[in-house]
Amino acid sequence: MATQQTQILGRALLTPAVALLFIWMIVPLAMTIYFSTLHYSLLDSETWSFVGLENFRYFLTDPAFLTALQNTLVLVGSVLAITILLGTPLALLLDQQVVGRSIVRLMVIAPFFVMPTVSALVWKNLLMHPVSGLFAWIATIVGATPIDWFNDAPLLAVILIVAWQWLPFATLILLTALQSQDEEQKEAAEMDGASALSTFIYLTLPHLARPITVVILIETIFLLTVFAEIFVTTGGGPGLATTNIAFLIYSQALVQYDVGNASAGGLVAVVIANIVAFFLVRIVGRNLEA
Repeated sequence: MATQQTQILGRALLTPAVALLFIWMIVPLAMTIYFSTLHYSLLDSETWSFVGLENFRYFLTDPAFLTALQNTLVLVGSVLAITILLGTPLALLLDQQVVGRSIVRLMVIAPFFVMPTVSALVWKNLLMHPVSGLFAWIATIVGATPIDWFNDAPLLAVILIVAWQWLPFATLILLTALQSQDEEQKEAAEMDGASALSTFIYLTLPHLARPITVVILIETIFLLTVFAEIFVTTGGGPGLATTNIAFLIYSQALVQYDVGNASAGGLVAVVIANIVAFFLVRIVGRNLEA
C-alpha cells in the first residue's frame, strides 16, 4: 500500500514537468504542420490560403532539394569517416601512460567546447584565408599555390571545419570505452604471442563496436542539422555547392520569406533524419558485432 502511494505521489510530482515538456515539443511541431499546408509569405502575412500538400510537392521536386540532400549526405558521411578513423588512433594514444597525459587530453578535447560560429570564423580568417591564412603561408613557403578553399573546394572546407569540431567527441567516447576494456584479456593475448595489431583487431575493435555505434548515431543526428559553419563561411555557395537541407530551409524561410514551403521542408528533414539514423545504426551495429 505504501509503495503504491509512493508511486502515485511520484507520478503526481512529475506530471507538471512532463506536461510542460510535452507542450514545449508539440506546439512548435503542430504549428509547423499547420504552416506547411498554407501558402504563407512573410512579405504578405495578411493574405494566405490553404494549399494542402502542395508545399511538399514543390519542395521535393525543387532541383535545389536534390543538391542539398546530396551535400547533406556527403557532409555527414565524410565527417563520420574522419572522426572515427582519426578518433580511434587518437583514443589509443591518449590511453597510454605518458608524461602530461592530462594536459594532452584537455587540448584534444578542447575544440568540442568551441562555439561553431567562433570556430568557423577562426578557420575562415586565420587558417583558410587564401592570402593571410596559415595554410596559404605554408603553401607559399614550400613553393605551392595557395588554395582558395571556399571557392575551389567549399564543401571540403566545411567538412574539415565540422570534423575538427566533432573529432574530440568521438575521441572522448572511444577513450572512455578503452579504459573499461579488460586488461587481463590483453595480457593473456600478449603472453600467447599475439602482436599489437592482432590484439587490436580481435580484442580492442570488437570492444569498441558499441561505442562506435553510439558515436555514429549521435553525430548523425547533429550533423544533419549543420548550419552555423555554412552560414559563416560560404553562405551556402558558391551557387548550391555547400547548401545542405538545413541551410535550404533557412533560405526559403528567411531569404525567400516562404514560410509554408520552409515548414514543409522542415517536416521532410525530420523524416529524413529519422530514416537515416534508424538504418545507419542497424547496418553499422550488425556489421561491427558480427
